[in-house]
Amino acid sequence: MTTGHVTTLSHPEDQDFIDRIIVEAADRPGALLGILEKLQERNRHKYLTMETLEYVAARTGVPQSQVYSVATFYALFNLDPQGTHTVAICRGTACHTRGSRALLERVKLQLGLQEVADGADKITLTTPDRRFTIRTVACFGQCALAPVVEVDHAIRGHVKEQALIREVEALRRESAR
Repeated sequence: MTTGHVTTLSHPEDQDFIDRIIVEAADRPGALLGILEKLQERNRHKYLTMETLEYVAARTGVPQSQVYSVATFYALFNLDPQGTHTVAICRGTACHTRGSRALLERVKLQLGLQEVADGADKITLTTPDRRFTIRTVACFGQCALAPVVEVDHAIRGHVKEQALIREVEALRRESAR
């Protein structure tokens, strides 16, 4: 619950889990990153709620603004619910020149997703049934493999449109069962 100062969460089991993670990470360099990563991974929809961020800030003594800054700076963190399957498409220069935009447009079409024209470079779209999240990343650092796509945390290089369509369709059939 959020009042002026968060000391409890709406689910006591979440509070116990977070407290354990914070104790395990205490005094380690980069502890906040590890804490947030474990909490996001535990969340069914792979995202960090504002309530969780506020609780972490209160328990670690890290200012809320800093916790929020970390959660929004790193592309691996999500503040909105994500799909069961994720497809991340690189938009770096090498990938762009080798067709990543066409890959993005094709997967959006395949899943019936339309982006809101807000001018943002970073795109994150989730299907209404939360089976898929499509997102763009600035760069995977795998330029020699361009275009690069990450499907459910597995990096794919030299991705062809038809291969990506088949992979997404296989995931779609698998998650429909």
